[in-house]
Formats: sequence, C-alpha cells, structure tokens
Amino acid sequence: MDSDVRVHAAVDPDVDLHIPDQRRELVRTHGAVLLVIALGGGAGALARYGMSQVLPTVPGRFPWGTFTVNVLGCFLIGVLMVLISDVWSTHRLLRPFLGVGVLGGFTTFSTYAVEVRELLRPESVATALGYLVATPVCALLAVLAGVGLTRWVTGVPRAATEDVVIPAEVETVGAAGAEPR
Repeated sequence: MDSDVRVHAAVDPDVDLHIPDQRRELVRTHGAVLLVIALGGGAGALARYGMSQVLPTVPGRFPWGTFTVNVLGCFLIGVLMVLISDVWSTHRLLRPFLGVGVLGGFTTFSTYAVEVRELLRPESVATALGYLVATPVCALLAVLAGVGLTRWVTGVPRAATEDVVIPAEVETVGAAGAEPR
C-alpha cells in the first residue's frame, strides 16, 4: 500500500514522503497533535450544533446563533491564551486540543460569510451590513475582554513591553543617498 501514496506538495521540506522511514517519522512526531486537533474539533463542532439548536437561524433575520458562537469562541480564545501562556504549566497537546480543535470547531466564520451573503437581499441588506460589521468588531472585543478578565481574575499582569533604545550613533537616512552622521 505504501507505493500507492501520491504526494503533490511537500509537507516539510526536510521530509521526503516517498521514503517510508521518513513518512513514519512524520506520523510519530505530528500524529498526536493531529489526533488531538481532530478530537477537539469534533467536540467543538458538537457544541456548535447544540448552540444552533438553542438559537436557530431564521432566514432573513439576524443570525444570533452563529454570532453568539463566534463571539463566545473568541472570548474563550482570549481566556485560553492567557491561561496557557501565563498561568498554567501545560502539556504540549493542550493548546492544539483546546485552541485549534475545540475552539476552532466551535467557531464558524465560514458560516458567518455564507449568512452575510444570504442576507444580501433587498429586504435584509441592513441586517447583512450590521452582521458583517458587528461580528468581527465584537469578536475582537471579545478576545480583548477574555484576555483582560482572565488577567484580572488570575492576577497575572499585562506583559511589559520593553523600550527600544537606539544608540546615538545610529540614525535613519532621511533622503536617498544621504550619509549618516
């Protein structure tokens, strides 16, 4: 069966998938990550399906179910990133499982795009435009809220930014061909 594998593009430039040992090495090193992403994605998709049953989309109306899923998912991504980056000492598979798998399967920006397109009818164009703008704005604000709330609850301070100091002898060149002083 190994001879039936056809590869059109390199997955990793250092791995030749035509060589069985290298193909097995790729599965050994990335197989667990792919497995937890798939399992998490299934769980996230089931949660999204449950939300769609609670808040079904009515044609021509604002899609509250998808909007809620995407904003809630973005809030949870903000929470998760603080917990994984600054609070917990985590297993290497937790971020791919929760962040990529569960929350990636839960949120659905492809459905958002389809719903905007479906709302672009004369009787619902205002709803389409409102949904088009509200979703990314609220999603970004939700990430910030998730980060801020999690930092506040856990007492983890905001990461300090270091001031960049440029030595006095280094200046930018103001005009083409001008010599630095």
